[in-house]
Amino acid sequence: MAVSEAVEAAPTRRWVRALRFGAVLTAILLLLFGVPWWTLVASGAAWPTGVVATGTVLFAVAVVAFPALMVLGHGPRRLDAAAVAGDTTLGVIWVLFVWAIAGNLLRLVLAAAGVADPTRSRVVAAAVLGVSAVLVVWGYVEAMRVPRVKRIDVTLPRLGAGLDGLRVVLLTDTHYGPIDRARWSARVVEVVNELDADVVCHTGDIADGGVEQRRAQSAPLGDVRARFARAYVTGNHEYFGEAEAWMGRMAELGWDALHNRHLVVERGGDRLVVAGVDDRTAAGSGLAGHRADHAAALAGADPDLPVLLLAHQPKQVGAAVAHGVDLQISGHTHGGQIWPFHYLVRLDQPTVSGLSRHGARTQLYTSNGTGFWGPPLRVFARSEITLLTLRAG
Repeated sequence: MAVSEAVEAAPTRRWVRALRFGAVLTAILLLLFGVPWWTLVASGAAWPTGVVATGTVLFAVAVVAFPALMVLGHGPRRLDAAAVAGDTTLGVIWVLFVWAIAGNLLRLVLAAAGVADPTRSRVVAAAVLGVSAVLVVWGYVEAMRVPRVKRIDVTLPRLGAGLDGLRVVLLTDTHYGPIDRARWSARVVEVVNELDADVVCHTGDIADGGVEQRRAQSAPLGDVRARFARAYVTGNHEYFGEAEAWMGRMAELGWDALHNRHLVVERGGDRLVVAGVDDRTAAGSGLAGHRADHAAALAGADPDLPVLLLAHQPKQVGAAVAHGVDLQISGHTHGGQIWPFHYLVRLDQPTVSGLSRHGARTQLYTSNGTGFWGPPLRVFARSEITLLTLRAG
């Protein structure tokens, strides 16, 4: 009897979880689309009936279409047109949501100043729509442009004098995706090659989609020039589908896939260990041998040599500290990508952007990312190609 009850209870629990997830998702969507709808259309602006009806229909269609577009675009079918439409909708509605909240704070100020409706609500709606439109256009331009070069000097006390001035270029989160950016990719490589790098690193999230689907966009990576090494580690997006295929693709393009292993760079009689670990999500991917294994990555390395570690997520820095790493370079955060999302990122990661210190020895550099994920927008979070110049202590 007990076994029978347990068997019957399992499907019930699954239904309860599914219903709870559906309720939470529905609430989020209604809030995300509802706040802008109320602010722009349904507050005390007293718009003509046609304006209210048209605005309401547009928001209703968007809130219904959005989940379907995301499933079609990012689910098993991976329809690029649906992904572009869904991602763009997400970016636009997030900007509208954020500035609708700010607009309703303005509403309170106007009310305190004695401004009555419908003037008050119309001023708020115009301000929200105007600011959002400017930010969406500017954010699109920022997302699609070739990233600026960000130059950072990092002093490593254990770095030998022969390696002083070593130039390390960091690419990360290129996210080749449903918008064809093959020309953008080629231009990024041209900028990298102008930097005369000793080591070029890619810390994961190469693409959204499979190798064959993104072959043309990733092809320019084969033209990257580096004096000593081109090193790559997986990001979490590789584990959404084809991690091993992407490792093979990078090897085909002439990169060293540092799958929990290291190589050694030598110049002027001094040496640097360049190590890499899998993304922290690798262990849950089901792929045999995939997990972040710092001990394996550093196995056989001289413990007296300084270590440069490639790890996709900043939160992997705890293990880097435990293993005596001198500098970890990471991406993943995108610098928040669309303000003020960086506040949410900070809840999950120890840093969002820039150089930070962890423990007595370890430094961490977190890049804003070279490309973008999802919405083709970057608002107050510039993309970057990072040039790290290592200095002897």
